[in-house]
Parts: sequence; structure tokens; C-alpha cells
Amino acid sequence: MWRMARVLFGIAVVMGLAALLWFATRPPPLIVQGEVSANRVDISPRVSGRISKLNADVGDSVESGAVIAELQSPQLVAGLHMAEAALAVAQADLVRVNSTRPETIAARKAELAAASADVTLYQEDFDRQAKLITTGASTQSRVDETTRNLEAAIRKRESAQANLELAVAGASKEEKALAASQVGRAKSSLNQQQVDISELTIHAPISGQVTTRVAELGENFAAGAPLFSLTDLQNPWFTFNLREDLLKGLKVGDGFDVTVPAIGGAIIPVKVTTINAQGQYATWRATRATGDFDLRTFEVRANPLNPVPGLRPGMSAIASWPPAGK
Repeated sequence: MWRMARVLFGIAVVMGLAALLWFATRPPPLIVQGEVSANRVDISPRVSGRISKLNADVGDSVESGAVIAELQSPQLVAGLHMAEAALAVAQADLVRVNSTRPETIAARKAELAAASADVTLYQEDFDRQAKLITTGASTQSRVDETTRNLEAAIRKRESAQANLELAVAGASKEEKALAASQVGRAKSSLNQQQVDISELTIHAPISGQVTTRVAELGENFAAGAPLFSLTDLQNPWFTFNLREDLLKGLKVGDGFDVTVPAIGGAIIPVKVTTINAQGQYATWRATRATGDFDLRTFEVRANPLNPVPGLRPGMSAIASWPPAGK
């Protein structure tokens, strides 16, 4: 009995020593460090102008679409007035070529009536001379004269009719098309000026926190010059740069845990969303002393599964590697 007990005790001691030896010789877990990242938007005007109003400062949280600054540009305002005047001129010219004054039409109608009366008169004279020549009471020269007068009167009536139709119709199709195109061009120019004027009001393109403000009241800024930087603190992610031999089958959709010392080191579950190879310059080390080939570095992005209060870009993130289950 005692012998059996000593054997069991010896086996337990050996197993304990083996466990201690295994833990003593086990390599420490690898710790990888990343950082918190977030989208940042640099806001700049599309047109040049002078800052007349600022509605946001560094540290302010703004909503998407909020007015954060206003600019002034007398040149753009003057251009807008010129475009409005040019459109008015083009529209007036279009009305002119598409219509004729009533007085002009009335005059053309009067000319047609006079020409028609002449035709009637010369037609009666021609008919009378045609009868007289059959009785010998008129000469051939007289008949020829009335014939010429009748033909001239008919041509004059045709001319008067054409002039009346031209007055009623107005300008030609080509002139109307040209006037219409001038109106279209003037409208386009006015619309461009209105768009430029609207760009003097700067809106926040996203919801976020103002992390940089370059704009100062009264200062002139050219188009494209940065005024503010907005950072989206509601949708941060974690970025880790890992050697390819550390990926060990990691794929998009996998999860692991990270801790952020800046917010107390609580465990944050995350899910991998992107695995991208870094540039050639981002190699880590040669796999052999002879330098046959280099291990590439991959950027691994992971999003937190739940909102994490206080998480800000630039904070360090710590993870044990490989993740559990890998």
C-alpha cells in the first residue's frame, strides 16, 4: 500500500517538474502593436474669397451639412450681376426675333391692299381695251400698255403679299436658333456664377470633430487652400503592420481582441476588414543570411464590434499574436 502511494507520489512530482519545465522553456507570447485610425477630411473652398464668418473652432463637434465658415468675394458678386444682365439682353433679343411690331404688320397689310386695288384697276382697263380692239376703237399699242400695267400690278401684289408674310413670321429660323442659343449660353453662365456664389458658404461634408483650423477672420484664401480638418470619431478602426509570416492564415472576417492602454486597457473585440500588402520599401527582414528574398509587411485593418467611448486616432493598440484559435 505504502509502496503504491510512493509510486503515485513520484509520478505526480515528475509531472509537476515536467509542467514547470514546459512553462519555463515556453517562449513568451508575441505582442504586436498598432494604432487607432479614423477618416480625416480636409475642407477647402472651391472659389477664392475672404473669410467673413467662422462658426467652428478646434475641438468643436459638427454635424454633416452644418455651415462652418462663410467667405466674401466682391468679384463673384459683380460677375453674377453681369451674368444676370447678359441673360436679360439675350432674352429680349429672342423676343425681338420671334415677333414683329403691330405697326409694321399693319403697314404691310395696307401695302397689300393698295397693290390688290391696282390689280383690280388694271384688270378692268385690260378687259375694256381687249373689247375695244375687236371693234377697231383701240390700238394694239394701247392694249400692250394695259397688259404691261396689269402684269406689273400683279407682281407688285405678290411682293406685298410676301412682305406681309415675312412681317408676320418675323426673323428666319437661323436667326431664331441663334437667339435661342444665346439665351442658353447666358443661362449657363448665370448658373455657373450662382454655383460659385453658393461655394462661398462652407459646409461640413461629414459629421466629426474639428481637429485643425487654419482659417482666420479677414484672411484671403485661394481655391483649394485648406481651412479645416474634420475627423470622424464615430467610426474608428485599428491598424496593425504585420510580417507575412505572422499572418498564419488570417483572413477578412476573422476576429481577435485588442487592448488600448489610453482608455484603461479593457479588452476590445475586433473583426478584420482589410489585409493589404505594403509597398516594397516596407519589407521586414531577409529570410536567409544570403538575402534570397524578403518577408513583406501587410497592413491589417480591424473594426471594433461595439462602440468604444474615448477612442481617438493615434492611440496605441496592443494584441497578443497569434490570436486565439490561430
